[in-house]
Amino acid sequence: VHGTSKTLKMSDEKPSTETKEKPEVKESKDSNESKEEKEENEVTSVLSKPTMPNHVVVHPLVLLSVVDHYNRVAMNSSKRVVGVLLGESFKGKVDVTNSYAVPFEEDPSDPKVWYIDRQYHEEFFGMFKKVNAKEKVIGWYSTGPKIKECDLDINELFRGYCSNPIYVIVDVNPKEGASEIPIDAYVTTEALPEEKSHLGRQFIHLSSEIGAYEAEEVGVEHLLRNIRDTTITTLADQVQAKLNSLKALKLRLSDIDKYLQNVITGRLPLNHQIIYNLQDIFNLMPDLSMQE
Repeated sequence: VHGTSKTLKMSDEKPSTETKEKPEVKESKDSNESKEEKEENEVTSVLSKPTMPNHVVVHPLVLLSVVDHYNRVAMNSSKRVVGVLLGESFKGKVDVTNSYAVPFEEDPSDPKVWYIDRQYHEEFFGMFKKVNAKEKVIGWYSTGPKIKECDLDINELFRGYCSNPIYVIVDVNPKEGASEIPIDAYVTTEALPEEKSHLGRQFIHLSSEIGAYEAEEVGVEHLLRNIRDTTITTLADQVQAKLNSLKALKLRLSDIDKYLQNVITGRLPLNHQIIYNLQDIFNLMPDLSMQE
């Protein structure tokens, strides 16, 4: 009897220890899964967090589309045209690869009165998305020629489609012999307390350039061949290119001179990065005094 009672006790004790160990294993698995989920959420939050644009690259197709839009709608008038910019953004660099026009009206006497057809924009973007899903709404453009009072309100409208929309002003009537590129890019940030803004935001200028993929460069070269004046000889064309380059160099040197004079007189603070860049430019200049 005593032996049987012992065996019964042993059989009772074994399942009790097993039931105690099982929840511990489950808890460890659950804790590991929760840690992995937290790490995944942190990674996705970092990746999904929008970065502030710091450089804009406008492709040739966009410039051609904007000029065509202006010539069709507002040529020989004081009106400006507005459209949507499409492209991609990576680590602050924004590539503007495509665009399309949207119906836009504004009252020149009252800058607060303006109209953009949002339904037209959303339907048109839906068609673009079917063709190329990579291109997203990254901002908007206008033919300016400068920032107007209602542009902050228009930019707030496009913030509903992307977190940090860029605003590109395209100069469709550049002056003859102008060496500057005909684009200016902006993005909005929170305004300083001393700045008066009804939306609490202000435009800041971004560095910009005109760039193209290899296929786009081939297409642009073919267009230039068609519009090139055949009466100009090759030698005259080369001389004109040299002349334009020298004019651009003269403008850059005058800008450097103005900046240094303002720093010397105390009108502008000293920027060490600009001074380093100027020193690098001077170091790259050939020493003409050395005899070969």
